[in-house]
Amino acid sequence: MNRTVIVSGASSGIGFAIASTLHEKGYDVIGVSRTYPKQSYAFKYQLADITKETDINNLVLSLTENYSHIYALINCAGMGISGAVEYTKLEEIKKMYDVNVFGTFLMSKAFIPLLRGFKQAKIINISSVAGDLSIPFQTFYSMTKASINAFSSALALELKPFDISVCSVLPGDTQTNFTQNREKSEVISDEFYLDRIKHSIERMEKDEQNGKDPSSVAKVVLKLLKRKRMPSKVTVGFQYKLFVLLNRLLPTRLVQWILFQMYAKK
Repeated sequence: MNRTVIVSGASSGIGFAIASTLHEKGYDVIGVSRTYPKQSYAFKYQLADITKETDINNLVLSLTENYSHIYALINCAGMGISGAVEYTKLEEIKKMYDVNVFGTFLMSKAFIPLLRGFKQAKIINISSVAGDLSIPFQTFYSMTKASINAFSSALALELKPFDISVCSVLPGDTQTNFTQNREKSEVISDEFYLDRIKHSIERMEKDEQNGKDPSSVAKVVLKLLKRKRMPSKVTVGFQYKLFVLLNRLLPTRLVQWILFQMYAKK
C-alpha cells in the first residue's frame, strides 16, 4: 500500500523541508498551503487555507477521488507574533490561534476518517520548545504551542483504538523565514517595555539565525514515520532535550529566573 503523507505549511521553512525529505525517501507527499513554494519542488501540491473549514473540506473531497486512505498527516503551518501582553491586540491573538491551533484541529478532524483506514497511521503536529518553556514577549506563541501539545496528548488517547498514533514534535531555534515573517505587536514608545522587547527579540532572532537547519526536524519526522507507534512528544536536538528536562527537574522559580535573564531583562 502506497504511503501518502499530507504536509500543511509546506510552502517554506520546516514544512518545505519535511515535504522534500519525505518525497526523496519515497513517500507520496502532498503539500498544502495558501501559496505555492517560491523554490523548486518535486512533491504534489494543493492550495488551501487551513483556517477555513470550507477549504479543508474541499481539499479532502478532492483527495478522496484518488486516495481511499492516508498514512500520515503532518500539521506544520504556523505563525508567530511577538510583543508585550499589555500592548497586544485581541485580533492579533485570534489570528495566530486560527493558524496554529484551530488550523491544526480542523486538519486533524477532517483527515481522521482517511487515516482510520490505514494500519499504524500517524498525526504529527509541529509544536515548539516554547510550548514547554514559555518565553516572555512570545507569550501568545507559547500559549498556542502549549495548546498543540495538550491537543496531541489527548487526541492520541482518543485515536489509540483505531491504531492511529499522535505526536508533538518540539523544535528549538531553527533557521527559517519564520524569523523574517514574525509579526510584531505595536510597541508604545515608553520606559516600561521598549528596550526589553528590543533586547528579547534581538536575542531570539540571533538564536534562530544561528539555529539548526530545518532538515534536522525533517529527519526526526522521517524516523517517527518509520515507527510502529510514536511517543506523544519528541524534542529535536540534544540541547533542547536538556532544556526541557531541566525545566521538569529544576525549581520553577529558578527556571523563571533563567528565562528572565535571557529574554526579559533590560
